[in-house]
Amino acid sequence: MATIDRAEVSRLRYRLDSPVGGSGVSLVDVVVVDLVDSDGATGLGFTYAIGGGGEVVLAAARSQVQRHLVGRLLIPPQALWRQVASGFARTGLGPNLVALAAIDVAAWDLDARRRGVPLVGALGGVPRAVRVYGSGGFNAGQSPSEAADVAVGHARRGLGAVKPRVRGDRADLAVMDAVRAALPDHVHVMVDANEKCDPASARWLLAAARQRGVLFVEEPIAAAAVDGYRALAASGGATMAAGEHLQGRAAFLTFIAERLIGVVQPDLAMAGGLTPVLEVAALAEAFGVAVSPHFLPGLFVHVAAASPALTWLEEFPLLEPLVEGWPPLLGDGTLAPRDVPGHGLSIEKRVRDKYAA
Repeated sequence: MATIDRAEVSRLRYRLDSPVGGSGVSLVDVVVVDLVDSDGATGLGFTYAIGGGGEVVLAAARSQVQRHLVGRLLIPPQALWRQVASGFARTGLGPNLVALAAIDVAAWDLDARRRGVPLVGALGGVPRAVRVYGSGGFNAGQSPSEAADVAVGHARRGLGAVKPRVRGDRADLAVMDAVRAALPDHVHVMVDANEKCDPASARWLLAAARQRGVLFVEEPIAAAAVDGYRALAASGGATMAAGEHLQGRAAFLTFIAERLIGVVQPDLAMAGGLTPVLEVAALAEAFGVAVSPHFLPGLFVHVAAASPALTWLEEFPLLEPLVEGWPPLLGDGTLAPRDVPGHGLSIEKRVRDKYAA
C-alpha cells in the first residue's frame, strides 16, 4: 500500500490592497499543505486565518502532519480526518480544526488524483452547474447608490442574486430599496448583517427584509447567541442564514435540527475541511435546510455535486488571486467543476515566494 512520503506545511501572509466585505478584511494568513505519496501522486490543501493569527494554525498543522501523515499508510480522507480530530479532546477545536482543514483538502485532492478523477467524483457526486450570487464589492459603509451600482455589475455578469451589507439601522431601508429597484425582477436580493445587530434591531431588520422580499438575512446577531436565534426564529420575519463562524458538528446540529435558520453556511477553515462540510450538507438535507458555503465557490462546486442541498455558491474573491485553476463563471451565472483530476487548483512558486511568511 502507498504511504505519505512527504508532507510540507507553509504559510502565506496575504495583505489586501484595501479592506473588503462587511468585516473589513485586510489581512489573511493562508496555511498550505503539500502531500506527496510513495507513488509520486500529489495533493494540495489550504486553510486560512482571516485577520491574521496564522502562526498558531501553522504550528497546529505541522504537529498534525508529523503525528498522523509522514511515513504512515495512506488511508481514506474521512478516516484520516477522524484520526486527526480524535486528538483534539484535550486541546479543543479552535486552531486545531482550522489546521485540519488544509490537511483534509490535500487528502481529498490526493485521493482524487490517485484515481485520476475530478474531486467531484471522489466525493461521490455527479457534476452539475450551481447558481452563484454576488457578495464581493459590498461593504457596510456604502451609500444606497454605491450598493446599487455594485449589484447591477453582478447582475450584468449573469449572477442570480446579490448580497449587500446592512447594519440593523434605518439606513438599511434605503440600501435594500435602491438595490432592489436597480435589479431585474429575476435577480434575488440577500443581505448580510455580519453580526452587527442587537436583538431589537435584528427583529426590526428581519421584518423589513421580509416586506421587501429579501431571500435571507445573514448573521443578524452573533453566531454564539443560540437563544437569540431561537427568539428571532419564533418571531417571524425573513429567513435567516448563518454558519461561517461555527465549529463542530454539535454547533451545526442545533441550528439545523431546530430549524433556527433556513440556510446554513459552513466555512472551509472553521468547519475543518471538506469532510465535515459534507456531513453538514447531509444533515441539512435531512432537515430540509439549504446549504450555501462561505467563500471559495470554485472549491465548493465539487461539494455541490455530492449534495442536492447546496443551492447557492458565494462569489467573494478573497483567496482567488493566490490560486490558479478556478473554474470560470458560466454565461448563465452558474459554476460547474472542471474536468481535471483532483480539485484542479495550484499555488504557483512565484506566489509562494512573494507571500512567504
